[in-house]
Amino acid sequence: MTAKTKPLFLGIDTGGTYTDAVLWSEAGGPNGKVLAKAKALTTRHDLAVGISGAVDAVLQKAGTDPAAIKLVSMSTTLATNALVEGQGGRVALVMIGFSEGDLARDGLKAALGTDPVVFCPGGHDVHGNAAKLDLSGLEAVLPELGASVSGFAVCAYFATRNPAHELAARDLIREKTGLPVTASHELSAKLGGPRRALTTLLNARLISMIDRLVAATEGFLDDRGIAAPLMVVRGDGALVSAAFARQRPIETILSGPAASLVGARHMTGLDDAVVSDIGGTTTDVAVLDKGRPRLDPEGATVGGFRTMVEAVAMRTFGLGGDSEVALEDGVLSPKILLGPRRLVPLALAGMVHGEAVTSELERQLRAPNPGRMDGRFAVRTGVPERLAAGLTAPEARLYEAIGSVPLAVDRLLTSNAQNATLNRLVSRGLVHVAGFTPSDAAHVLGKQANWDAATARLGAELFTRKRDGRGQSIAASPEAISERVLTALTRLSAEVILETAFAEDGLDGAATVAHALVQRAVDAHPGIARLSVALDRPVIGLGASAPLHYTGLAELVGNDCVVPEDTDVANALGAVVGQVRVSAEARVSQPKEGLFRVASGETVRDFIDEAAAIAAAETDVRAIAAGRARDAGTDSAEIEVASEFRVSTVEGQRMFIEAHVVAVASGRPRIAV
Repeated sequence: MTAKTKPLFLGIDTGGTYTDAVLWSEAGGPNGKVLAKAKALTTRHDLAVGISGAVDAVLQKAGTDPAAIKLVSMSTTLATNALVEGQGGRVALVMIGFSEGDLARDGLKAALGTDPVVFCPGGHDVHGNAAKLDLSGLEAVLPELGASVSGFAVCAYFATRNPAHELAARDLIREKTGLPVTASHELSAKLGGPRRALTTLLNARLISMIDRLVAATEGFLDDRGIAAPLMVVRGDGALVSAAFARQRPIETILSGPAASLVGARHMTGLDDAVVSDIGGTTTDVAVLDKGRPRLDPEGATVGGFRTMVEAVAMRTFGLGGDSEVALEDGVLSPKILLGPRRLVPLALAGMVHGEAVTSELERQLRAPNPGRMDGRFAVRTGVPERLAAGLTAPEARLYEAIGSVPLAVDRLLTSNAQNATLNRLVSRGLVHVAGFTPSDAAHVLGKQANWDAATARLGAELFTRKRDGRGQSIAASPEAISERVLTALTRLSAEVILETAFAEDGLDGAATVAHALVQRAVDAHPGIARLSVALDRPVIGLGASAPLHYTGLAELVGNDCVVPEDTDVANALGAVVGQVRVSAEARVSQPKEGLFRVASGETVRDFIDEAAAIAAAETDVRAIAAGRARDAGTDSAEIEVASEFRVSTVEGQRMFIEAHVVAVASGRPRIAV
């Protein structure tokens, strides 16, 4: 059977900087064959533009009839990047049965920021028994909140044991506002209210972003006559339907990195490796063991927040080709600092906006002394105006002054206080800052040529005018500072890879040790103590810039660094070779002797017989998992059910405490006929 008679699969990855597309066929060997691949800039103001640019290029290269595509699968780093950069819509958090003191736990207060929170009496105990619910306070503020937020997050005390109060609040909010509502029991069955509330809050913030991505993709596919199911990669590498992802966007955090792990294993055949995926905004590092990615059962940590989302055990660092380049403060010989914030590279801004950017850079170069804000521009991201709801008066005035053409920051800001205001607009995802990045450094040195090198060089010249602690310029030429920036990126890449390895080995102080070891490796005078380290497995380098930035990586990590041929589209390839995998959980408790309570899905039932309760729980989770598998996009799911019991022995008698019943359904996604 030839590739032409086999169904074709289209993989898309929407990253912070680029949107990738790959056309893949099961024909052509045991690993199938990549028929064509392409890239286009991610267009955050209208994601369909970037998607159409990449996919149209792939279809043209392959000479394929769009109707031959039977499955479309997409991974994305948009949710991950949003959490790393502190972005997302403004949402209201509704806490039922909690006190204000609970906000101080698990980073919830920091994640909430200035978003509103409403406390309501209610909730349940560990056995699902209800306290009195009072939603009158919530109902009173809904008209005001409905006009100033993009969605709601609802978390009730012990909702995992009885979700009734969350359901009541969800129904009230939907009736009065019509806005999206996320209830915590829909996302996790784990205990730990504040962390579950944190996960729910982040999910609500991401809904509008993922909704726009899915809508843009579906609109494009419809325009091209591609009548194929659309799947999205989840954070554990599994596939789910687009409709499923729209309701639970938090599960797409680490979607792109998870897809890259699937792609890395597929391309290299390596069962054991450290996978490092460098993009424009982040570097994501994870470990392959025996052909499968390690999962983090405690929940994914992204942007400093520990969520309850089970995902690849991935460490995400704000380090990429578009990372902000800065200088260490308060030292005689300052080091180059990179990230964690992503900037729009000057080379890209120059290519898109031309004279509006270059004329301002030339003006700043003509000044007799360097300025603190030199080489920085502000530009609107182009998101819908409704996402700008809730701005303070200073934020609104500054936002009004910023337009769709980059504006030099030294002309825009008149005080330090306004700089903080600008940063808040950036964190809301309303404004981008353009500035000097490693991508610009690569353009200056001729190692990258996809954007405007002349603008990058102007930015590098401005950066060389910065002063060290002695008052001298930090570099002699644009080439010299660019070399330092790229060297710093390779060194920091080695540090984050070693830090991940140490953390996976359970060592404390992983970041400090990794920094010291890499510093000794590159230092001309390493000191009295000789230190060395080597990974026990090779590194697989992924990302379009991996061939550039990982050239000198092997000597720093003590093992090989493999960069596959299709490394630039690993995420998009991984998106089409995965499987649907969903789960459902139930808890059986004993509120009092002889009474067994089953909490499964959105129902709570009581039994007087343990065996009957366990059988009912197993039947429930099997049915729930089967339904979720259909919703997630497979008609051929295999379901496995496992039960775990907590019991004790008192005077020789077995005493039932609790049972945890889990069903896992997995299968290949359905394809168009």
